[in-house]
Amino acid sequence: MKSIAYAAIPLLLTSTASFAGEACGKVTIADMNWSSATLMANVDRFILEHGYNCDAELVPGDTMPTGTSMIEKGEPDIAPEMWSNSLREALDKGVAEKRLRYAGNSLSDGGEEGFWVPTYLLEKYPNLNTIEGIKANAKLFEHPEDPDASAFYGCPAGWNCQISAGNLFKALKLEDSGFEMIDPGSGAGLSGAIAKAYERGEPWFGYYWAPTSVLGKYEMTKVDFGSGVDKDEYINCTSMEGCESPKVTMYPPSLVQTVTTEGFASRSPEAYSYLSQRAFTNAQMNALLAWMEDNQADGEVAMEYFLTEHEAIWTQWVTPEVAAKVKSAL
Repeated sequence: MKSIAYAAIPLLLTSTASFAGEACGKVTIADMNWSSATLMANVDRFILEHGYNCDAELVPGDTMPTGTSMIEKGEPDIAPEMWSNSLREALDKGVAEKRLRYAGNSLSDGGEEGFWVPTYLLEKYPNLNTIEGIKANAKLFEHPEDPDASAFYGCPAGWNCQISAGNLFKALKLEDSGFEMIDPGSGAGLSGAIAKAYERGEPWFGYYWAPTSVLGKYEMTKVDFGSGVDKDEYINCTSMEGCESPKVTMYPPSLVQTVTTEGFASRSPEAYSYLSQRAFTNAQMNALLAWMEDNQADGEVAMEYFLTEHEAIWTQWVTPEVAAKVKSAL
């Protein structure tokens, strides 16, 4: 279809388009395996391809391996939604060494992490909003496979939050109270466990984050560890694999950023400028994630919905000329 369309375009216009494409070149974008990140990746791919003539391609990604690969290998070019708390030192070093750039904040409000319980539990057990209340009522949280254990739903294997959740599980001495950490297997497995508990009105205790459709759809209460936030502890131990003696700390607000390689930013300043402007509020993202869930939409379908139905948001990120190209492509 593309070759037929080009055949009808005068040679001069084709050459101009090719030159513009060469100026941006091939761009690889990390498509992370959770809904907000895959939505952003697909939005970036479409806008970079049609608005800036980039040869944009999505590649599989995840927080830690993507960050490491960008620093060490210079690829992929773009990580649209990097929850950077756990990689702060490495990312800062990459920026200082002119390997990476922080383009801007993917989520303008920042991200939120914590251990949560369904709010309806507080009506009968008002102290479940504290970790001491959780420990005192450990038997409420029945393990699905072991009647003698209590269930704490951790972060899926391979996600960077698996490290911090595991270290906090250890620091809070939840095992001493009979808890066993369950690997939900995937983000869908984790959200499904919350949905199942809500449908049945059952107890649930585990890790989750925002913005998400889950915390927008289900009213959850964050458990207070009674420690406040120790940012240094979190950065230097809680979020580090192999931390031997983690201490208790609440999660600091998460800086969620778009990270690019220096090579991409240098050769494609206009495309980089778009990424520095592209940011979602938590309210915007929660609504989009709820739409994705209700319509069982993947990142590509959600991208088309967002660009079609929410022009007022994304047209603020680009010039009128680029906006016209993107609308035409839609």
